[in-house]
Amino acid sequence: MSHPTRQALVDAGLDLATSGGLRRLTVDAVVNKAGVAKGTFYVHFPDRTAFLVALHVQFYERLRDALLQVIAPLSPGAERLRKSMETYLDGCLHERAVKALLLEARSEPLIAAEVQRRRGEFAAIAQADFQAMGWPDAEFSARFFAALGAETALVELETGRNEAARRALWRFARIEEAPQE
Repeated sequence: MSHPTRQALVDAGLDLATSGGLRRLTVDAVVNKAGVAKGTFYVHFPDRTAFLVALHVQFYERLRDALLQVIAPLSPGAERLRKSMETYLDGCLHERAVKALLLEARSEPLIAAEVQRRRGEFAAIAQADFQAMGWPDAEFSARFFAALGAETALVELETGRNEAARRALWRFARIEEAPQE
């Protein structure tokens, strides 16, 4: 369980992410927003990079929890795969500013490692879907699908919800909807 002050700092960072980019997310801005002394920041985070990793973790934990809730009643397969990816993409759109901030921060090695870890976590969930759909290389298919989903989220970061990009993603996974008449 997170310490309340640590959580207040993370919440302040997430809030500030909606109003500016990475350059505006300074330690001073975070502590001012959280209403704590600057030294308090360093009690909870050794440096700004560790703080950005914490933002990333919270962002993706929220996405993962929403995804798991949506797929819980579903059996592995195409419907579950599609619903999980829609939940991921919609979550990224809902938290556009945070996603943009984390995209800017990916050049930081610790954040890049966390991005890879989280993508692997999402791929592990999708692997069961690919297995249920009879894909022979379900592990790699799930990893590639997770990467394509992340790329689709980046497209939508620029364009907003993008039905053409989503349709292409569904076609790659062979989970497209029935043709409209």
